[in-house]
Amino acid sequence: MRPLVAAALLLGAVPVKTRTEPVVDVIHGVTVADPYRWLENADSPEVQAWTDQQNAFMRKTLDAVPGRAWIEQRLWQLHEIGSLGTPVSRVARSKGVVTRYFYARRTGKQNQAVLYVRDGLAGADRVLVDVNALAADGTRALDWWEVSDDGALIAYGVSANGDEESVLRVRDVATGKDLPDEITRARACSLAWQPDNKGFFYTRYPAAGSVPAGEEKYHRAVFHHLLGAVPDKDVPIFGAGRDLKDWPNVELSPDGRWLGIEVSQGWAKSEIFVLDTTKKGARPTPAVTGREAVFNLAEVLNDRLLVVANEGAPRYRVWRVDPKSPARANWKELIPESADTLEGIAAVGGRIAALYLKDASSRVRLFSRDGKFERELPLPTLGTASGLHGRNEGSELFYGFSSYLMPTAVYHYDFASGATQVWQKLAAPIDAAAFEVEQVRYASKDGTQIPMFLVHKKGLVRDGNNPTLLYGYGGFNISLTPGFAAAVGPFIERGGVYAVANLRGGAEYGEGWHQAGMLGNKQNVFDDFIGAAEYLISAKITNRARLACSGRSNGGLLSGATLTQRPDLFRAAIVGVPLLDMIRYHKFRIAQLWIPEYGSSEDAAQFKWLYAYSPYHRVKDGVAYPATLIFTAESDTRVDPMHARKMTARLQAASATAAERPILLRLERQAGHGAGKPLAKVVAQYTDELAFLFDQLGMKGP
Repeated sequence: MRPLVAAALLLGAVPVKTRTEPVVDVIHGVTVADPYRWLENADSPEVQAWTDQQNAFMRKTLDAVPGRAWIEQRLWQLHEIGSLGTPVSRVARSKGVVTRYFYARRTGKQNQAVLYVRDGLAGADRVLVDVNALAADGTRALDWWEVSDDGALIAYGVSANGDEESVLRVRDVATGKDLPDEITRARACSLAWQPDNKGFFYTRYPAAGSVPAGEEKYHRAVFHHLLGAVPDKDVPIFGAGRDLKDWPNVELSPDGRWLGIEVSQGWAKSEIFVLDTTKKGARPTPAVTGREAVFNLAEVLNDRLLVVANEGAPRYRVWRVDPKSPARANWKELIPESADTLEGIAAVGGRIAALYLKDASSRVRLFSRDGKFERELPLPTLGTASGLHGRNEGSELFYGFSSYLMPTAVYHYDFASGATQVWQKLAAPIDAAAFEVEQVRYASKDGTQIPMFLVHKKGLVRDGNNPTLLYGYGGFNISLTPGFAAAVGPFIERGGVYAVANLRGGAEYGEGWHQAGMLGNKQNVFDDFIGAAEYLISAKITNRARLACSGRSNGGLLSGATLTQRPDLFRAAIVGVPLLDMIRYHKFRIAQLWIPEYGSSEDAAQFKWLYAYSPYHRVKDGVAYPATLIFTAESDTRVDPMHARKMTARLQAASATAAERPILLRLERQAGHGAGKPLAKVVAQYTDELAFLFDQLGMKGP
């Protein structure tokens, strides 16, 4: 036991005052104090001891909450229903033209989802990849997988402890055995199989020492790998000499001729290149470059590319591109922009299946090969459709659907008959009929109308006294749409109201909505969130003593900024895996990738707006801050835990109400940003969050 932990336990786990250092920077003529910079060094024994003491204080506080055992039990019940992915189909030529279906499913208390394969639509499932067998505590995760065109081989990535640093392996589907091929540095790998299964195109990161120190997590590039070859000898295809922050992905035509490369440059700009793989020594040809717009390479077919783009169409449209002459001037519009936001498409059954958002709720529409609208597929209620899958030469489409009170169901649409059937679905032990979902709108500070979902029991009494949790994100072109709310099940069952605001910065209403919440417009996002809180109070749904806010990652920045700008609005705040020091954020982990979204303090103009809202720098002594639970994880390779450590120390020192409204840090070992987190850790995390909310908002268990 470390000395400070022992001391903390003897003192009843009350944190001692964190020491400060007189660290001051002068940035663009502005003096910026950073008294807790020493907490950035995670390897320091002093920082580790400090972290253990904070965790002990958090445990002492949250373990004592009445009703905690019921919260945990109920969360297990709601999460044990499992998870269900949409199947990907392949024609297994070696099996006599039998369609194989690959999909992931988690059941019961399994920590991680298992990848299954099924021969024929009504065949029996067979386990193909089960990472649960690799670690009893569930700390090995299946990050991604890609099946060869004939379903004979599968490439997949596995990482440990939530670090998302995938190791690529190849498995024979028939035998379930791995081939000798093993490729490291395959984080978030994009992979495209050759039709002859002899190899694949893929993305990977550089080896340590091959680039300047600290840049190993950038310089993502495209390579070609032949099965059985030494990975370090793989042929580089694309990436050399380009900006270290470029993020290429690959797609190969079914005949293996055309390799499409989409290169993201932040979340508001991308480029596309095309390579004719039949021409020896050929280099990728630019299709579109240097434009301030997003071009998503949705499909690469034998005779055309399908591109979803927002250039001249903020809510996106579809273009047809001839791979033989892919220059932007030759593109032909296929599906024009509509009043709804186009999220993505799939070439299925000789048609185009398109996923749209209408007021933050999904629509699935079918178009002919030539872009003519045919029909809209029925969906059960306001919710989220996902995973449009099928083969262009096939006759079926799969898609998933869920809503706040409805767990995932996967639907099968038959193009020949026009019939839609449930393929598989999950069932939750919750009385959905006892609750309702409503969508409201409110005015933000500048008058912009912002939509918000409210989930609560039917017959809600608007007496201004309902415990309410406000959740948001607002960034990176990511939409918040209705999905099954297992994590807040106990909260709404005990009379709570769950509110989800569709803030600017997201993609709900296209690129204009996104850009209104990025870079110098980021304050709009915080104003939208504050406006949501004010609406919930003015509409007599809740009051300041029974209102909490929550967010994760970019949403952690949101809740952190909001509690520092308007601490009077909330009794409690949950700040998850957050960015909080916006002056130094870009110096850690992979955060340089986010400069196009936030800006950088190294630029004088961008420093001005970053410093204006940076939560760590906006904390003021003697203010009555909300009770705050800040959580992060040691193996987070996206957002450095230093943000959470520094903000915890600063709030604990500054808050005038820390005795009754504690500032808590939950720093978890063997976990990362959230992807691939074992179910046991997920339930433990949400148990702590809800125990914190129940305690601060005056809620009780049964």
